[in-house]
Amino acid sequence: MNGVPATAASLDAMDLRQLQSLRTAARADDPQALRKSAQQFEALFTQMMLKSMRDALPGDSSLGSQGEFYQGMYDQQLSLSLSSGKGMGLADLLVQQLTQSRSAAAASGDGAAQSLRQLSLPASLSSRATTRSNVGADDGAWPPRDAQDFIDQIRPHAEKAAKALGVPARAIMAQAALETGWGQHISRDAAGKPSYNLFGIKASRGWSGERVSTQTQEFRDGAFSTERADFRAYDSLAASFDDYVSFLQDNPRYLDALRADTVQGFAHGLQKAGYATDPQYAGKIVDLAYGRNISDALAQQNAPTQQSL
Repeated sequence: MNGVPATAASLDAMDLRQLQSLRTAARADDPQALRKSAQQFEALFTQMMLKSMRDALPGDSSLGSQGEFYQGMYDQQLSLSLSSGKGMGLADLLVQQLTQSRSAAAASGDGAAQSLRQLSLPASLSSRATTRSNVGADDGAWPPRDAQDFIDQIRPHAEKAAKALGVPARAIMAQAALETGWGQHISRDAAGKPSYNLFGIKASRGWSGERVSTQTQEFRDGAFSTERADFRAYDSLAASFDDYVSFLQDNPRYLDALRADTVQGFAHGLQKAGYATDPQYAGKIVDLAYGRNISDALAQQNAPTQQSL
């Protein structure tokens, strides 16, 4: 429960939106767009191979979350470079197979897209595409595009949780932003499904639900260190918020935090109760709660609408 977990570099930097882009290009009679989309897809596949190779090597805990972040950026750029030009041949295969299927598209209505689905791609990549299209359908694309998209997705749930707990909604949104880096650092299971754990709640022995194992930053003996821990996993944002409410209400140590009616009181109550080991945890929540992203979102929501005469 200490801000952004030190997860491995996420493939979502490129995202599987390329898959949808490839399908769109396959339906259109635009060879250049098809070629570009196929190269993007090959770059995604290359980045996935790089990640798998790094995962197979012994971890270097000295890198920390920032090191892994920049390593992920490097892998992303490397995959783009490797897939440019002739690449590894996957883009050529996609273009060839999808171009040949165009004549069948007129008869079937979706021949090119069906051909894409039937390509003999690695099972892990196919599974990842299916997961991203099916999981959390009511929660929008995950991870969110930016801080604004993150706020838009969690705000209804945060307001509901705030009403149940009797605390400011902006405090809950700020805590979720702190724990996940505005939704960009959500732990995932082996199939790539997001855990939707927005509040860094660990899976103790009494937790009977799904869980994911990932690295996290803990402050001990005057310094941050990287540790591996199990965290709770949920099927949706709504389930994450519901469990968060229950977690606070069912733990007497958070009673003082729930008695607070201000962001500052709630945040300091959490820290005092030991919600996180970071000594600056409360201050970070307050800073985010009154920062530009959340303040602008709430101001826009509360702005009066102009009535036409």
